[in-house]
Amino acid sequence: MKLTLNGRKISLDVAPDTPLLWVLRDTLGLAGTKFGCGQALCGACTVHLDGAAIRSCTTPVSAVEGRRVTTIEGLSKHGEHPVQVAWQQADVPQCGYCQSGQIMSASALLAANPHPTDAEIEAAMSGNICRCGTYNQIRQAIQAAAKIIRKEA
Repeated sequence: MKLTLNGRKISLDVAPDTPLLWVLRDTLGLAGTKFGCGQALCGACTVHLDGAAIRSCTTPVSAVEGRRVTTIEGLSKHGEHPVQVAWQQADVPQCGYCQSGQIMSASALLAANPHPTDAEIEAAMSGNICRCGTYNQIRQAIQAAAKIIRKEA
């Protein structure tokens, strides 16, 4: 099986029904994508598939063959993506467990819509749970990242 992972073409020899999450974490050693619920309900396992946010815990690796997958490790080399910068400036992380999934959902939203309304942010982020309750900071960070992307900062 072949795919592009974080900008690199790779080949894998894994069972086609293996969840992408476990291929990323166990086979490839990319531990930034987290296991949360295993049922695509919490968003901790969010990655990009051809630029769209998906839940890797329920996506079989066979579904990504020949496609582009981006994990939190591939979003930027040194944490310089506008969402990552805004996340730090807004002091979003507390425990941090959900943050890679939150950032991946937010970056997919802003790639598709650099002018999101609060309602659009809430809709795009509704599948990501933060047990620490940092939802206000998350929304503020997304708004700030949108300004950075639009070069209004």
